[in-house]
Amino acid sequence: MKYSVLIEQDEDGAYVAECSALPGCISQGKTRHEAIDNIKDAIKGYLASLKKHNEPMPPSIEEETVEVYA
Repeated sequence: MKYSVLIEQDEDGAYVAECSALPGCISQGKTRHEAIDNIKDAIKGYLASLKKHNEPMPPSIEEETVEVYA
């Protein structure tokens, strides 16, 4: 499954990753790569919890990146 993740660097230099399709699914890391690895683990745990409690799984996304020249 694919989910969109927003990654931002905070004021302390850490990277914070959030999956908006999964409310409250947030992780962080000292590097961008670490934050991505951590949010993947958080998403897996979130989905496992949904499955365990027979909750519906949010649909996977399809996303495009659009480049615009001004």
